Amino acid sequence: MTLSLDLFSKADDVLIAEFFRRSAGQWHSERRYYTLPDGEVKEMNSLITARFLEPGCPELARLAQVHGLDDLGAMTCGAAVSWDSENSVSGRKESKGSTLFGVIGSVLYRDRGFATPKPVIADFYCNNPETLCLRTEYQGSVFEEELKLIGEKYRTRQTVISRLGEQQMIGQYLEKRIG
Repeated sequence: MTLSLDLFSKADDVLIAEFFRRSAGQWHSERRYYTLPDGEVKEMNSLITARFLEPGCPELARLAQVHGLDDLGAMTCGAAVSWDSENSVSGRKESKGSTLFGVIGSVLYRDRGFATPKPVIADFYCNNPETLCLRTEYQGSVFEEELKLIGEKYRTRQTVISRLGEQQMIGQYLEKRIG
């Protein structure tokens, strides 16, 4: 039984590493957030930069330390992502920041969450090298995300945020590679 689990874990390692490698670069992201149930819509544009992180790199060691892991070299791969976002209607700056992702098995470690600056973990799986699905839970909320690479130039993303079993927000994104 452990042999098949080890093989499954190795397959996940290969798929997530391939997804992160193929996501490296600069992306222009058009985002639309729907607040439920009232349907308020917020539209954003973002510049996203993603960089693949090799095992043993200083960023992954720092991420392991933030999460209190004993083995600072345990993460098999990761990504460093930064963004700069503005409201696409008003042009007003909305957010700017960065985050680190690191992988051990089927757990994705992050140095911050979607709605918190604190470290979080997510369960993930990859259907294939083009699709990454995440589930993150903290502060009573559940964040379910799907990221899908479409060829070499496009990505789609969808995020559903729920609280106490009710959907609160849906985010949909179309991202085009620009570098």
